[in-house]
Amino acid sequence: MAKLIYVTNVSLDGYIEDERGVFAWFPPDDEVFAFTTDLLRSVGTLLYGRRLYESMAVWETDAALAARSELMADFANAWQAADKVVYSTSLATVSTADTRLERRFDPTAVRELKAAASSDLTVGGANLATQAFQAGLVDECQLFVWPVVVGGGKPGLPNGMRADLELLDERRFRNGVVHLRYRPVGQ
Repeated sequence: MAKLIYVTNVSLDGYIEDERGVFAWFPPDDEVFAFTTDLLRSVGTLLYGRRLYESMAVWETDAALAARSELMADFANAWQAADKVVYSTSLATVSTADTRLERRFDPTAVRELKAAASSDLTVGGANLATQAFQAGLVDECQLFVWPVVVGGGKPGLPNGMRADLELLDERRFRNGVVHLRYRPVGQ
């Protein structure tokens, strides 16, 4: 069975965006970008909430973005190669290929998707990840912890629930980012 992996960037104080909804405080870095591309290349399906999908769709809808560098073109190709499932009650249509729109998160359907998948899946977006955590579907949690404190905003991990995690791997990057890979204990 494929794993469902929650992958997100967080500030040192645990937020994925600041109080204004901004997440552009992540400075670009080729080493972290290449590592993220390799991670993306290893998965077959991306589960997204609406906001994250809309911000990521540019990797298919804006050809100029991929034309900026080989690293960006590589990321765009990996992103476009993955199947995508977008969970939204407000989105009318999707703007990218190999993308399916779902109106609600259905844990049973995600379990079936994991069972049928030949490669791992990722879940992105804090609200969607919280639902996946609550349903016991998250097999791995991968955090890119950035050396910045934003003081508040949207938490990167679920509030109101406990999850014990076992550290599987860690990697430090030259720019101060730390990649942490965990497995929920007791699943």
